[in-house]
Amino acid sequence: MKFIIPKDRKQASLFPVSLDEAIDQENEVRAIDVFVDGLDLEKMGFKVHFPEGGRPAYHPATLLKLFLYGYMNRLRSSRILERECKRNMEMMWLLGQLAPDHNTIANFRKNNPKAIKHVFRATVELAMNFKLIGGRIIAGDSTKLRAQNSKKNNFNEKKIKRHLEYIDNKLDQYNQDLAKADGETEKQEVQKEIRKHAQRRENYTKLKKQLEQTGEEQISTSDGESRHMVLRGNITEVAYNVQSTVDGLHCIPIDYQVTNRNDSKAMGDMIRRSKAILRNNTFTALFDKGYHTGSELETAQKLGIKTMVAIPAPASTAPHPDYNLQNFIYDQQQDQYTCPQGHALKTNGNFYTNHQGKPNQSKFKQYKTKACKGCPVRDLSCGHIFMNGPPFHGSLKIFQSYP
Repeated sequence: MKFIIPKDRKQASLFPVSLDEAIDQENEVRAIDVFVDGLDLEKMGFKVHFPEGGRPAYHPATLLKLFLYGYMNRLRSSRILERECKRNMEMMWLLGQLAPDHNTIANFRKNNPKAIKHVFRATVELAMNFKLIGGRIIAGDSTKLRAQNSKKNNFNEKKIKRHLEYIDNKLDQYNQDLAKADGETEKQEVQKEIRKHAQRRENYTKLKKQLEQTGEEQISTSDGESRHMVLRGNITEVAYNVQSTVDGLHCIPIDYQVTNRNDSKAMGDMIRRSKAILRNNTFTALFDKGYHTGSELETAQKLGIKTMVAIPAPASTAPHPDYNLQNFIYDQQQDQYTCPQGHALKTNGNFYTNHQGKPNQSKFKQYKTKACKGCPVRDLSCGHIFMNGPPFHGSLKIFQSYP
């Protein structure tokens, strides 16, 4: 059986192939090269002037080309990029056979976050010039990215209070043990534990003061900007929330923002930035139910942008589905609900605040009736009390069971 015979490694070539000839004319690295060479890097925020003397620096265009190549080929590790510079022919062509070390690559990314975002904006402008962005329909959604900070190193007011109470109890116990200790060795062991817990108490006290000074609800000790949030269902994690906006024509991302909050207050800013990028307000914005918030819908309305957001389904907590919230009829003129049994649930007109003393407080009204006490189907309906009725953008939720 015949096989394809490889060339002799020691065979000399009369006409050696240049590095440029080894790279195909349609190769993506040529597009990266032309794109970066056409950017005004100084205007975007990159440092292009360095003092004379010492070892010469790498030009930011070289490192930006390396960064973009790694991004397009899913090579994010600075050490992997360093290794590829010495063995990847495409990268050798792109960088002119330069090989920055991993520290230089990592520092470039760390020191130029705003400038790199301006480069992303330039790619969007380029796509718009080539009519790759329709600007008629956009869609927004989020992605949770797990942070390096673990759950045990994320603290809120209640968690710190719980730790301080535990430490105070342990200190009281150790002080009692110290008073009862007989030998010097036993006293030294107890004193060692007292010093250890006292140091831990001091650390938690500093975290408590930091929360009070910043006004934040949480604090993370490793990734300072990460927050504990819900990923899906009952699964939570310390993470970042990346809000992304995509154009509907070719599914090209036009905007992104890394946040540490959930989706409920993100839509307004996403639409505002999309309007600035697309330079019009004639597009339609699509979002899922996580973005259904009255204040954000009001922002979209003021901007004159048609927005379609999925409406969250009413809570279905009644023991029998016939008595879920959607089966109660609302009378806007009377400001009351009628239950499936024909009883009117009325409100006193007062607004109450949920989560007292916390930021982003939500207000609600209560609707109830005394008929629930003697209702023959009380066990099926549980005497609902409603909050966030139609005066609050038509969203109904069960606040608590009727007593």
